Amino acid sequence: MSNASEKAERGAVFGKQVKVLLTPLSVEAGKRNKRPPPKRLVEKFSGNEGPSEREPKGKKSRDDPTSQQIRDVSSPRGVIPSMTPLQRKGSMVSPTNTPDHDSENNWDTDSEGSNSHVYPDGSSQLSAYERKRLKNITENANFFASLKLLESAARLRKMATRGQSHGIKRVKPKKTEAETVRRRSMRLQRVDPSGVPLPEIPAQPEPVIDEHPQLPPGPLPMVPANQSKSSELTDAFLDTWTKISQIKPNDTEKQICNLERYKASLSHMILSEDAVTKVVKNRIYSVAIHPSENRTLVAAGDKSGQIGLWDLNCKSEDGVYVFVPHSQPVSCMYFSPFTPVHLLSLSHDGTVRCGDVTRAVFEEVYRSEENSFSSFDFLADNASTLVVGQWDGDVAIVDRRTPGTTSELTANINSKTTRTVHVHPVNRQYFIAAGAVNVCIFDTRYLKPNGNKPISFLSGHTKSVASAYFSPITGNRVVTTCADDTLRVYDTSSLSSTIPVLTAVRHNNNTGRWLTRFRAIWDPKQEDCFVVGSMARPRQIEIFQDTGERLHSFYNIDYLGSVCSINAVHPSKNILVGGNSSGRLHVFKD
Repeated sequence: MSNASEKAERGAVFGKQVKVLLTPLSVEAGKRNKRPPPKRLVEKFSGNEGPSEREPKGKKSRDDPTSQQIRDVSSPRGVIPSMTPLQRKGSMVSPTNTPDHDSENNWDTDSEGSNSHVYPDGSSQLSAYERKRLKNITENANFFASLKLLESAARLRKMATRGQSHGIKRVKPKKTEAETVRRRSMRLQRVDPSGVPLPEIPAQPEPVIDEHPQLPPGPLPMVPANQSKSSELTDAFLDTWTKISQIKPNDTEKQICNLERYKASLSHMILSEDAVTKVVKNRIYSVAIHPSENRTLVAAGDKSGQIGLWDLNCKSEDGVYVFVPHSQPVSCMYFSPFTPVHLLSLSHDGTVRCGDVTRAVFEEVYRSEENSFSSFDFLADNASTLVVGQWDGDVAIVDRRTPGTTSELTANINSKTTRTVHVHPVNRQYFIAAGAVNVCIFDTRYLKPNGNKPISFLSGHTKSVASAYFSPITGNRVVTTCADDTLRVYDTSSLSSTIPVLTAVRHNNNTGRWLTRFRAIWDPKQEDCFVVGSMARPRQIEIFQDTGERLHSFYNIDYLGSVCSINAVHPSKNILVGGNSSGRLHVFKD
């Protein structure tokens, strides 16, 4: 019965409606602005049980219930232990139907008769805001006391001050008995039988691994490096090369068409998917096109010394044959204009070789153990003599009819370096050499080992010159490619001592370190038009007229996505080949 009655009473209490009344204070006009200063509030509610300094000791009554209530409120230490969570909840809200609470203990109930209180010491009353503030302070103190921070802090201090153990003492290892000394032979002790120490052997230098090992001198067999090709396919390819090289001299005569017709033919040249393939492994340094009109055969030389031959009339994979006749970059390469069965190539490794398809060998034409070669050209129409440029600035005259692999003459032309050499198409005793900054024309009839002077000097270059070439039919123009981002055209119809610039075309020639430098070349079919690579986007190959006008740009967004630094043009057909720095060839044709 008692449990049932307690549950009924508890349900009746919690089922009652709780209402909080916040009534503003109504104070007199004279007392509206009178509030005790914060210091006085702290003194009255700081928890000090002694009498105030202003209050006489005789007037203080410890039995005053009002003073006792204030002390209980202002002293959190006496309130916290005695309050339960239910009591703290009751102190925050006041039920409207509970009349047993006094106005002194219920700070949230503000009526007209309870909004002010006069304390025995005669101080001013507390406002509702101040009583609310004291109530919040008390509740916060109760909350922090429930966390027991002081007990936890004392326990942590006790743990920190507790003496730490010194750990387990390290056990000293027992002294082991001295090991017996191993016997060493006199050879290991490096002493002779009489006990005299032998002299120290000098340290042997580490062997230097050559990154580009020199190939052995003499002829090399024309065997494809891609061994997946069967010997039958290789023999069939070499036979095809031999057959297409049987051309008559009359078929090589160059004819000039008018400019409008030439521009129309350029617009019909396109790049298809089957006209793009990877021919060599590394960056392309040189490109050559076989002069045959019946079959398209293209050659490319790369950085590692490989030469790739691509027959476009076959499938992309089946028509590529790779040979390795050199050990360093193949920077210059031509099919012989007199006998196209010969492919002559020059490399930085100091060799010039001739790939003879009839004998299936790469025979050695010229070799130098001291110098590195840069370019060459044919001095005679029958390709029997060559002029070879060297990186140290000299030029060499080589006669292929002379036994051996030495030059007939090595001439110092007073240049720091020679990047390209090119022979005049009509007056073949003249050749032009492009060097560091200077571009000069020399006469081979007056060359000597030292003290050579040019017959003409092409002025205007401010940085290194990558190439200089005569126009293909008359030789009356020279186009140069310079690192100062300029393509220059010179009038060489009369060879004076100094030849000024005829046309200068601004062109971005800054290819950087990883791309082969641009070399502007003439179109063999057109006297006044030249081809050059471009850094512009979309990637393209540009054709300019000698007046500086850009006639056409070859591009294909789908199949041309890289810079074609090295280009070659077919001597009689509308075929343009561009090589990039990853060993890939792009062939534009109509």
